[in-house]
Amino acid sequence: MAIGLTEEHEALADSVRGFAERNIPATAVRAALDADEETRPGFWPALAEQGLLGLHLDEEHGGQGYGLLELSVVLEELGRAAAPGPFLPTVLASSVIDASSNAKLRAELLPGLADGSRTGAVALSGSLTGTRQGGALVVSGSSATVLGALLADVVVLPVTAGDEEQWVAVDAADLKVTAVASLDKVRRVAAVEADGVTVAADRVLDGVTTGRVRDLAATLFGAEAAGLAGWLVNTAAEYAKVREQFGRPIGQFQGVKHKAARALIALEQARAAAWDAARALDEGTEEAGFAAAVAAVIAADAGVQTARDAIQMLGGIGFTWEHDAHIYLRRALTLRALLGPAKDWAAKVAALALDGGRREVELELDEGAQPLRERIRAEVAELAAIEDKDALKVKMGDEGWTVPHFPKPWGRGAGPVEQIIIQQELKAAKVKAPNLVIGAWLVPSLVRYGSEEQKERFLRPTLRGQMVWCQLFSEPGAGSDLASLSMKAERVEGGWKLTGQKIWTSVAQHAQWGFCIARTNPDAPKHDGITYFLVDMKSPGVDVRPLRELTGDALFNEVFLDGVFVPDDCVVGEVNQGWQVARNTLSNERVSLSTGGGLGMGVPELLNFFKGRTLDAVAAAEVGKLVAQGQSIDLLGLRTTLKQLNGVEPGAEASVRKLLGVQFNQDVADYCWAAQGEAAATETPMAESGIIARAMLFSRAMTIYGGTTEVQLNIIGERLLGLPRDPEPGK
Repeated sequence: MAIGLTEEHEALADSVRGFAERNIPATAVRAALDADEETRPGFWPALAEQGLLGLHLDEEHGGQGYGLLELSVVLEELGRAAAPGPFLPTVLASSVIDASSNAKLRAELLPGLADGSRTGAVALSGSLTGTRQGGALVVSGSSATVLGALLADVVVLPVTAGDEEQWVAVDAADLKVTAVASLDKVRRVAAVEADGVTVAADRVLDGVTTGRVRDLAATLFGAEAAGLAGWLVNTAAEYAKVREQFGRPIGQFQGVKHKAARALIALEQARAAAWDAARALDEGTEEAGFAAAVAAVIAADAGVQTARDAIQMLGGIGFTWEHDAHIYLRRALTLRALLGPAKDWAAKVAALALDGGRREVELELDEGAQPLRERIRAEVAELAAIEDKDALKVKMGDEGWTVPHFPKPWGRGAGPVEQIIIQQELKAAKVKAPNLVIGAWLVPSLVRYGSEEQKERFLRPTLRGQMVWCQLFSEPGAGSDLASLSMKAERVEGGWKLTGQKIWTSVAQHAQWGFCIARTNPDAPKHDGITYFLVDMKSPGVDVRPLRELTGDALFNEVFLDGVFVPDDCVVGEVNQGWQVARNTLSNERVSLSTGGGLGMGVPELLNFFKGRTLDAVAAAEVGKLVAQGQSIDLLGLRTTLKQLNGVEPGAEASVRKLLGVQFNQDVADYCWAAQGEAAATETPMAESGIIARAMLFSRAMTIYGGTTEVQLNIIGERLLGLPRDPEPGK
């Protein structure tokens, strides 16, 4: 897993990682750490020969003709190695220079920065002023912390001249560069001072703005921070697998497992944010500043968070000078500090989003998909022309529009590209597929495990939206630990009799049928002896009792089954093998819950709530942080889809997005409720206070149903990081 998603990007990452393993061993990093002064690393000529310094530059300037996205792939891998040397400051400098309209200066400086014969640095802040003398600027002032300045041949500086700020490229030999005690002792900062330095007109970076420079820094720093986080998450997880305390690996303790899972979540968000910022800058979109600000909030903070968490998981060894964890912590903290406070970047995210400048997370397909799109658009137009809603549902259900990815006759056998086009074209034509509600979780299980008679009897009306289902899984003593259910199913002539209680059953009061699991062999091991049934909710012995929730509504129910007869032809799959069918249903439930289909409050609701309101500095930072979180979650979904389209197996993004999505809905609802002030104490129906109060109260359920947050963290820790599973009771 990495920032890049395509096979080409993975190949590039592998190549750079191989280079780092051969040329930047731990001994090289330690040598830079312990050195009295910073020097250009011995691997610099070899790094330059790889063409990586000019990867993002045009070929006419000695570059490779790629973009910032490819450069970000490289930075992630070098960050993973905590590489010493001026790679990041040099490529940042060349990126800033390349953004200028000064063609003469680009031609003069970029070839040397691309081939490694020159190095660069950028002062992101300072107190430099310029006085105009003819066409030149006479510059004086200083910048206290410039990354890589001690090794730089060219330094890019911000200069205030009158009422405007200009950026200039100055030879380091004309400046006073002084070493300072750097927090990052492997790649250091320095103070830069100019005392009446004359900067010729042809050294002014025309067209470069401070916003552009900071966006470039946020993007490239974010990519390196993702690399740091990757090393930290992996190192801490590997240690947690083998370090034993109290007779077992510490990774088996939930406190450690959940911290590791949270660190992985932060890592995936960092990758997504840095990836999108690089894409946006390469595309030159108007929303590039928004994407870069999101990266500054999400990725830079992830580097710091994962470093702190890793040291906590490593324990005493992580606090020693001998362990490399502090090297990564120091670098992550340095990146964060140089970019400026996260709250300022978050405030920028809020301002842009509230002003309509949020970058939409959309999937764009290449021109090769156009013939397929035109065919689907024509078919969707026929659907849109049907005025009878019931007739439309029948046609869509029978022709596979409801679940297009399923095989015919239930779906359309659509591959990933066709699925996306169908979704886009239905949305554009305002054609809504039948809402299967809970039935959506059942359909895949019936397609896979159901008999032909069951498929014909149940699937067709379900796909038409004519059959309402409920899920009879959870019990008072079997929630997240579903396999410990106690509902009994006794063999009788022609079928089974089910006896027991189910709870938290959504829409049971409206459902015509329910899918249910019950224990058919009480002597079998926990996950065996379970059978999957389809229950007619009008059967004698079914008693549905609504549960009034803390919202005051009754969405959930408890259902009592007292000797309810279920015929043999309503058993799905093999008797006593129902657990595998149930797991298939549960996986589809959790995917459905993660798609965000109208559940709770998200970024649109957040922005709508605050639109037109005046935000103070604290509120702006808090709203911006929430918007950045929501953006990163949407990007995780997009990255998962793109991986599938590129034939790459999705990694952690899908599981991480499930967990983040429901937590985000909860956080937004909580924040909007609190932002009402005294009005939050009221709950007038249909008024804003009532709507927000209900959303806030209902959100408490989001991190419970569909798999509690704690269970999902266990799954991420165990399945994605390989941490040891929780011990069986009594062991």
